[in-house]
Amino acid sequence: MESYATASQVYAAGLVFARLGAMLMLMPGVGDGSVPARIRLAFAFLFALMLFPVLGGQVGAVPESTGAIFGQILREILIGLMIGAVLRMFLGALGIAGEIISIQSTLAFSQTANPGQAQPSTSLSTFLTVLGVTLIMTTDLHHMFLAAIVSSYRLFPFGGDVPVGDAGQLAVQTVAQSFAMGLQLAAPVVVFALIFNAATGLVGRVMPQFQIFFVATPLLVLTSLSIFALGLGVLGMVWVERYRELLSVFL
Repeated sequence: MESYATASQVYAAGLVFARLGAMLMLMPGVGDGSVPARIRLAFAFLFALMLFPVLGGQVGAVPESTGAIFGQILREILIGLMIGAVLRMFLGALGIAGEIISIQSTLAFSQTANPGQAQPSTSLSTFLTVLGVTLIMTTDLHHMFLAAIVSSYRLFPFGGDVPVGDAGQLAVQTVAQSFAMGLQLAAPVVVFALIFNAATGLVGRVMPQFQIFFVATPLLVLTSLSIFALGLGVLGMVWVERYRELLSVFL
């Protein structure tokens, strides 16, 4: 490699690629399971080449021992996984909302392939996950992702300690916010299903001979999906604003 780059340049580029590759493997959209790993690695490699002239000067000298070199590479991978996992966790709020709506509307048995997770999930959960990735791309939130990647080198410079305690606390807060956000997004359908089930239970007690199940189930599905469709625009805007607030933490 001495004919193309010095050992210090290869070392610096390798550290930049280690963090970028870990983050991009988990970033919503690019890091989805439906995207081939080669494409993600190629994008991370090209992005690392673009950032190397800007960030390469911040890397210190090449350590003398092989263990120290691998230690620095492992540190960069851990930081990249930490940031990428936090961004991926909040995307799960839409999946949680879809699961709750599916359970309340008796559509939980309808399973489809989720391109973001490469495994089956409920139809509404898959739809909301795809909608979230689409909103990220159409509202230019992915630009904030790339800006957060560059800003991470200011928050966590080369050679510093890995903030394991802060990362764990942030992960716990993000998971809690995701569950709370998912329940809030599904709240209209949950409230309607609660009232509807109480009303059908009362009708069943008053008229035991009436086949309430065959009448109530189609009506519950139709009305739940109607409420879901009417609130879909507000649901998307609220989630995008909350995601923007999360990304601003890393900028």
